[in-house]
Amino acid sequence: MNHAALAAFLKSRRDRIRPSDVGLPTGPRRRVPGLRREEVAHLAGLSADYYTELERGRGAQPSAQVLAALARALRLNGDERDHLFHLADRPLPPVARSTTAHVQPGLLGLLDQLTTTPAQIITDLHETLVQNPLAVALVGPPPAAHGPEASFVHRWFTDPAARSLYPAEDHPHHSRVFVADLQAVAARRGSDREVTRMVAGLRRRSEEFAALWDTHDVALRRTDHKRIVHPVLGVIELDCHSLFSEDGRQRLLWFSAPPGTEGAAQLRLLSVIGTQDMTASTPS
Repeated sequence: MNHAALAAFLKSRRDRIRPSDVGLPTGPRRRVPGLRREEVAHLAGLSADYYTELERGRGAQPSAQVLAALARALRLNGDERDHLFHLADRPLPPVARSTTAHVQPGLLGLLDQLTTTPAQIITDLHETLVQNPLAVALVGPPPAAHGPEASFVHRWFTDPAARSLYPAEDHPHHSRVFVADLQAVAARRGSDREVTRMVAGLRRRSEEFAALWDTHDVALRRTDHKRIVHPVLGVIELDCHSLFSEDGRQRLLWFSAPPGTEGAAQLRLLSVIGTQDMTASTPS
């Protein structure tokens, strides 16, 4: 691992980002042209001390997960991200080699502005790439999995626990929507091995998926009305909106509720509750 080169590269990338690029105020007392070290650490979900050690050319070799978080925080393009992994002497994990694994900067910039509503960026195969805190509080964090198992659509048809996010009476609707959306993605991608493998696996494992696939219904999911089951707030009725990247491989999803509705009130409560475990018993 080249500590000095890694430190210099991180600093150079930090210096080029303006606070406004990531939704931070500029402020009259800012003495650095780009982001502060603690701001990068916050965006990447790291401690300020740990990131400072990296920029000083010290500390342990960062893991692939840390490098991926830094690549997102510093808005690195694909080549820059690969260079970051090279400097840290880490091989690119399979998910990082995917054309969709690196979050597109335009969508990431928009996500940074969505601080009062749940929002996340997913791939066209419904693999979660990055979430804001409210999205984590609403739908939970993504699984620590790679490949097809990382896709919510794959888990929907293979893991009964995935369906607990929605009321049971809504499951048929979501199944139809997921399959029609995947049909559209498969058509656009053509003879893509990743999609072909996922579809073949789901046909083998789920009779429901196979039957729906054979209907040949095709429709990208652009908007949807959802009822999401939250462990504390109960069922929350929300509208889900999608913004697609230019190549269609990534989507920015955000959830909203009309003003004055119960859903809007629940979202405000969600911002207070966050990811706290409110179901835990209190000590006597």
